Amino acid sequence: MKQQNNLWGIHAGETGDANALFLQHNVVAIGWKEMGDLATLKADREEFKKRLSQCRPNTKPGAIPVNAGQLFRFVHEMQSGDLVAYPSKQDRQVHIGRVEGGYQYNPGIDPGYHHHRAVTWLKHVPRTVFTQGAIYEIGSAMSLFQIKNYADEFRAVVEGKSVPTPVVADTTVGPVTASIEEATRDFILKRLSQELKGHPLAEFVGHLLGTMGYRSRISPPGPDGGIDIIAHRDELGFEPPIVKVQVKSTSGSVGLPEVSALMGTLAQGEYALVVTLGTFTPPVKPFAKGKSNLRLIDGTDLVELVMQHYEQFDSRYKGLIPLKRVYVPEAIEETSD
Repeated sequence: MKQQNNLWGIHAGETGDANALFLQHNVVAIGWKEMGDLATLKADREEFKKRLSQCRPNTKPGAIPVNAGQLFRFVHEMQSGDLVAYPSKQDRQVHIGRVEGGYQYNPGIDPGYHHHRAVTWLKHVPRTVFTQGAIYEIGSAMSLFQIKNYADEFRAVVEGKSVPTPVVADTTVGPVTASIEEATRDFILKRLSQELKGHPLAEFVGHLLGTMGYRSRISPPGPDGGIDIIAHRDELGFEPPIVKVQVKSTSGSVGLPEVSALMGTLAQGEYALVVTLGTFTPPVKPFAKGKSNLRLIDGTDLVELVMQHYEQFDSRYKGLIPLKRVYVPEAIEETSD
């Protein structure tokens, strides 16, 4: 039986600052720019530890082997043909690619990320495609790590196969190394995408608008002329502002034609709101910037609103998205790559 290539997970910095580098230049990269050209070091972990200790003398002793190990694996263990999964914080997508060729030292593209591996991006899929365990695994605190427990899910996506997404909580991997807030956002978006397809999502958005002080008239199931909800402040819906809302339960991207069509339904003084579980295509955002009567809410924004107004939800939606307030220690000191 042919041995499968390794599957790596990688992050684009703590805030996702290397996102454009990854996706626009078709590479994956890691930091530690002070290390210089890693190809000049012997293929020996001790050499990497020694150089890292020299470059960052204030690094805690326990972090030296961990960070040096990531650098060593990026240069010597990652191989051409391996798969790499990059969970983007910017678009909430998991980008899966194939490594092409060896390590490259390239300090000329990004000031913080000099160590590159060329990648051909194969798939770009919403995080909600994967089970919670898989999301936890790619939430590793390390910049570079090997995906083992849930590798089959990522390989299935590359091969065009379906991935099981159970509604029940996946407890095989806990959020020990994952951001609790990130895991919560993933959970909320997954529940919405699994449980509120089509018209039920419009009803949920209507309820959410109600917690924000709006009264909503929700179109019945079926053809709606592009308007799913009409929201207003007064009881009868005569007084401005009148907000016409289109709700998309797709996890894909909403394009300019859909947004423009909603704008075409507006009368003088009316407003448009587009809500989607997914994202918007690149032309939509500059279009929206020039429209003072248009607001876009993507999956990330919707989750933030859910978290903000959760306590005002009725029992039906609290049961659908069961959350509990907890207190966790706040990190006093963080180390970056």
